[in-house]
Amino acid sequence: MKIALCQFNPTVGDFEGNRARILEMAREAHSGKADLAVFSELCVCGYPPQDLIERPSFAERNQKELAQLAQDIPLPALVGFVGKAQDDTGKPVANSAALIARGKILFEQRKMLLPTYDVFDETRYFQPAHTQYVFPMNSETLGITICEDSWNNKSFWPERLYDRDPVAELAGKGSTLMLNLSSSPYTLGKRGLRHDMLRAVAEERHVPVVYVNQVGGNDSLIFDGSSVAFMPDGRMAALAKSFDEDLVFFDSTTGIGDMHAPMNDEFEAAYRALVIGTRDYVRKCGFQKIVIGVSGGIDSALVAAISADALGAGNVTGVAVPGPYSSEASLRDAQQLGKSLGIEMLVLPITDTFASYGKMLEKTFAGSPMDVTEENIQARIRGNILMALSNKFGGLVLSTGNKSELAVGYCTLYGDMAGGLAVISDVPKTMVYELANFLNREKMRIPQAIIDKAPSAELRPNQKDQDTLIPYEDLDRILKAYVEDLQSPEQISDECLLPLELVRSVALQVDRNEYKRKQAAPGLKVTSKAFSVGRRFPLAQKFSV
Repeated sequence: MKIALCQFNPTVGDFEGNRARILEMAREAHSGKADLAVFSELCVCGYPPQDLIERPSFAERNQKELAQLAQDIPLPALVGFVGKAQDDTGKPVANSAALIARGKILFEQRKMLLPTYDVFDETRYFQPAHTQYVFPMNSETLGITICEDSWNNKSFWPERLYDRDPVAELAGKGSTLMLNLSSSPYTLGKRGLRHDMLRAVAEERHVPVVYVNQVGGNDSLIFDGSSVAFMPDGRMAALAKSFDEDLVFFDSTTGIGDMHAPMNDEFEAAYRALVIGTRDYVRKCGFQKIVIGVSGGIDSALVAAISADALGAGNVTGVAVPGPYSSEASLRDAQQLGKSLGIEMLVLPITDTFASYGKMLEKTFAGSPMDVTEENIQARIRGNILMALSNKFGGLVLSTGNKSELAVGYCTLYGDMAGGLAVISDVPKTMVYELANFLNREKMRIPQAIIDKAPSAELRPNQKDQDTLIPYEDLDRILKAYVEDLQSPEQISDECLLPLELVRSVALQVDRNEYKRKQAAPGLKVTSKAFSVGRRFPLAQKFSV
């Protein structure tokens, strides 16, 4: 059977746009003489639809669109949609896949394993399948699964999350070809893990495995695509691009398929993820332009580069807002960055505005020394300027804080945290430098002076980040262990060979600044545990590690 792996970028709730793209790719598959076109999980409505599912009209629209697709589709196709539950014993809807052709829904499969970890909350919305069925088509017997259904192989995972294995059940019913419709978000290293897992399924069950994943950004989540087919001997026989729409063909009989160039560099993958995540968030929210505060520092430089690649340099405005403690070198570096990236640069000094604040508060603050209050005033003046430009000209403001700073609260509410999207809020500071160096491999896009200088907020004389924070190399090791791996301070101290009191102080900073992160702009998730939908801690609580 010749199969077309149809990897596209849906928008949640854009039924007309998604249907049009499905039909366009189906026609391409038909022209390529495919017997079957396979699309991704919930592609009719886009993933994840979250509480839209609870609106009856949303579920009804899914079924209406599916019926229309069945009428218009030029070849048999497997598509994901919100379907009806099997019975009335739980949720009214199911995460479903439908095989459509010749104006009919020939077969429907419901998702059995509903994840509730990290960013997933599917038991909130869906009723799980009670059983799975195979479907004969041409010379094959199709075993159809949806995303998580393929992630419970007891031979691959040392610990399993579920009692049942839909793949094993389908294999036991005679499946000769496994098809998986997926919306699996990207995180660092996940593409390789996913392919290893699918290869293990093919080898253990002695059948070809076809996997089609969603691509593109929806809110904080980024989907990498990387759709793939494996033969029973574990050989990769077809591979789609990462972070781009694509269509590849695979013949399950001959084992011949299209192999598009893999993206093996994980820094390149992370950068591409941030670019597509930024582009899709901005455009799917109805914006066309971007506004960024460009300080001459490494974080804003990286965000500016991502933005230029995401929307084109002509749609990005960088704003330098030097204050009383900003160095001439920083302003020079910011302007040089603007030239290097080809973006518009504005220079709007805030020294006089800051002085006006000081004069206004002079009597109220009499007898109190200058401290973080005055630093935060500068940051908030800058935030107001950026938001004013956004209001006047319509560009979306991007905040530029990294994960390390956000973790310990080294950021200012309503100041540098102002914006509609926190692009690198899940990128640790050390990784910011790695990504900058990646960008400069072939061409100097971020001036070397920005990379070389010691990071500073420049909110007081001769300020450096390391005056307040421990070295970023140590901080990021602690944060990964504490935030992503959920290790205790004692474990971290032992494994990282760092003083226990130091580790505890960092952990306390993380816990105390939950209230700041709750008010931050949504950020793009690239690590296994981001400060976003996948991490839920109470704000008012007394537990300490």
